[in-house]
Amino acid sequence: MSVRARTAIGAVVGATVLAVLPGCGGGTSTDSGGNSHPKTLTYWASNQGASLEDDKAKLTPELQAFEKQTGIKVKLEVVPWSDLLNRILAATTSGQGPDVMNIGNTWSASLQATGALLPFDDKNFAKIGGKGRFQESALGSTGTAGKPPTAVPLYSLAYALYYNKKLFGDAGISKPPATWNELVQDGKKLTTGGHTGLAIEGASIPENTHHAYIFAKQHGGDFFDAQGNPTFTAPGVAEGVKQYVDFVAGDKIASPSDAEYAQNESVRDFASGKAGMILWQAGGKNFQSHGMKPDDYGVAPVPVQSGAPGQGQNVNSMVAGINIAVFKNTGNLDGALKFVQFMTSDAEQKKLNSEYGSIPSVKTAAQDPAFATPEQNILRTTIATSATPLPQVPKESQFEQVIGGALKDLLADAAAGHPVTLESVRSRLAKAQQQM
Repeated sequence: MSVRARTAIGAVVGATVLAVLPGCGGGTSTDSGGNSHPKTLTYWASNQGASLEDDKAKLTPELQAFEKQTGIKVKLEVVPWSDLLNRILAATTSGQGPDVMNIGNTWSASLQATGALLPFDDKNFAKIGGKGRFQESALGSTGTAGKPPTAVPLYSLAYALYYNKKLFGDAGISKPPATWNELVQDGKKLTTGGHTGLAIEGASIPENTHHAYIFAKQHGGDFFDAQGNPTFTAPGVAEGVKQYVDFVAGDKIASPSDAEYAQNESVRDFASGKAGMILWQAGGKNFQSHGMKPDDYGVAPVPVQSGAPGQGQNVNSMVAGINIAVFKNTGNLDGALKFVQFMTSDAEQKKLNSEYGSIPSVKTAAQDPAFATPEQNILRTTIATSATPLPQVPKESQFEQVIGGALKDLLADAAAGHPVTLESVRSRLAKAQQQM
């Protein structure tokens, strides 16, 4: 999911996704798809930049260039993350939506299950330059394994640990933490004089879900079995969730007020020097938009229990990012595929990922020296060696809602001074599994 995907998704009921009739989808016409409107396209873009207006400023010149090349005018709407999933689900049920849209890559399997999106089989991949152009790690978050993807990667992202160099120096900390024990120790040194050690976004459903998933993985747990059934009470899951909640509850290196954050408040706290560390997806451009200079912060891999990121229990990020999809009943199928080809071209991949601080999903574009900054080298290495996709199961959207909500409740309990124990975590996770 996007670097901007920090606000609550809204109530998402899994049955909403699964009940959609195959073939029903968005588009600019009520026909069953084709090329009835060959000169226009509608495009829902996700909010990647500092604001909706920032995205419009970045995207409009590119859409004008596409119109100049093809004669196809693109009507742009930048949709906030707080609305995007519900807007998409409404479009899949009503048949009234855009021709092309961005989706958080974690939603790929859920939206694939609606039957509303165009499958990118070999024929459709060939029309946009071929499947082999894309990073394999990014393709891993485009839908259920064994089925043609219904979206293709656009921007690739991963989590990193960002730290305030001045606050670290003032606290006598010489290097970023590599293990969670070190992070907690450093966080306690930083929690003084009105500063906190770590900023978190405790009321953000996506943020909570991402961290719950990765922390559970590091404890050997998983939220689904091989058949896609929820296993929220499996060994390791509660231990991972508790470790994250303990940043507020037991370790007290994150402020209780962070439990109410859901609108990038943690970014502002970090950028202003109120917090010494933050776990964020490709955060550099975002911090700079809030007045922080690149030399003010350092970047390191997200810690793991052993201090050596890798696979298995050493994963330290989900494979984050944005995919681009076409509604099956678009009124301009040929134009929609041309637009996807344009947005995933080397030139556009380099330009837009440079604007957003993300990594191109296209192999040749990602090799450009412009994407070899210290931050992006860490992001690229994380994506390639120590990240894992969120569960590519039809109920993934519902999983995000119930698990993100469970952590929101647990963090609120911690902020209120109520004890958070393994038993209380297991109880809340059992309730979440019942909701599934």
